[in-house]
Amino acid sequence: MASSLEVGLQQFRSLTIAHPHLVAARERLMTALADSPRNCVILVFGPTGVGKTTLRARVESDITASLAPELQHDLERLTVVSVEAVAPDSGNFNWRDHFKRLLEAMREPLIEYKLDRKKPMRRATPLLPFERVSRWSGAEYQYAVEQALRYRKPAAVLIDEAQHLAKMGSGRRLLDQLDVIKSIAGRTATPHVLVGAYDLVAFRNLSGQLSRRGVDVHFGRYRADRPADRAAFVNVVRTLAARLPLSEPPDLAKDWEFLYERSIGCVGILKDWLVKALFAMMRRSGHQLERRDLNASALPVSQCEKLLSECLEGETHMEETPDGRLRLRAHLGLDDELGQHPPGQASRQPRRRPGQRLPKRDAIGASAAVHAS
Repeated sequence: MASSLEVGLQQFRSLTIAHPHLVAARERLMTALADSPRNCVILVFGPTGVGKTTLRARVESDITASLAPELQHDLERLTVVSVEAVAPDSGNFNWRDHFKRLLEAMREPLIEYKLDRKKPMRRATPLLPFERVSRWSGAEYQYAVEQALRYRKPAAVLIDEAQHLAKMGSGRRLLDQLDVIKSIAGRTATPHVLVGAYDLVAFRNLSGQLSRRGVDVHFGRYRADRPADRAAFVNVVRTLAARLPLSEPPDLAKDWEFLYERSIGCVGILKDWLVKALFAMMRRSGHQLERRDLNASALPVSQCEKLLSECLEGETHMEETPDGRLRLRAHLGLDDELGQHPPGQASRQPRRRPGQRLPKRDAIGASAAVHAS
């Protein structure tokens, strides 16, 4: 019994379900890849645990399926190049390591033995592999990546956990990070998809060129204050409950508010929670998932509050506000069509007809009689 439950648990861990927010984000991303220029940079935002890695895997599968006929005739082509941006250990993002991972993802041969194309080494004895790598500059790695992308012609480069690219010291360096991505996308005519948490929002408005060439895809959580999202989340709970490796699926829908509370509406957090709850059930030698298993494995309230605050801040950046539009129209010199004058500007007084009196208060009572006489 225990072995079969463990096998079912591993299957449930690898399970992905096509819930509405995932389907909508996948359609927006696939449409952006199909309709945008080949040198575009697509930013995919979402909270931690919403399912961005699942989205990336689904998009990879879709692209591979769409290019299957071409791959039969072009055996050198790759469908996509997919890597994860590794968090730096020194505070600054390591581009040399990132480029090397891209080359490995493209199965580039002899990465460790590549030489500097600009500065040929002159030495009586050949360099050892680790010496060659240590002397190879980041620019040389970038050049090799660009050549490989031109040769292998992938439909897109997908970079997961892309918020790690923003690990730099100042705003100027952050703009430099963005310029590297734009440069590679432009020189190779290969769309780059940056998938990350709301920290990636810092890239959105750094450059007007990116604003023109870039595309935003917001993969948000389910919101309990929206009836459609609430109903969709309950359906997700029912679907996950039915796929649990148990003889009798539990009725988790009756506890959907508690499940929403400790997952803040993120399906990825919810599924990981259910996996932990199954382990808790197995430790007590149980056969059915109970509320005490959910309680024992739920995220603490303090962690949920932290996750929610990051979500609310990110969602605020992604929403357009009336004040923002008023500022834009004011800077463009446009009248406000909503009947409100732009911020910081006085409302225009209507023009008077010739002979029309200025608005003022007329005298009344005794003072009015004196003036009349």
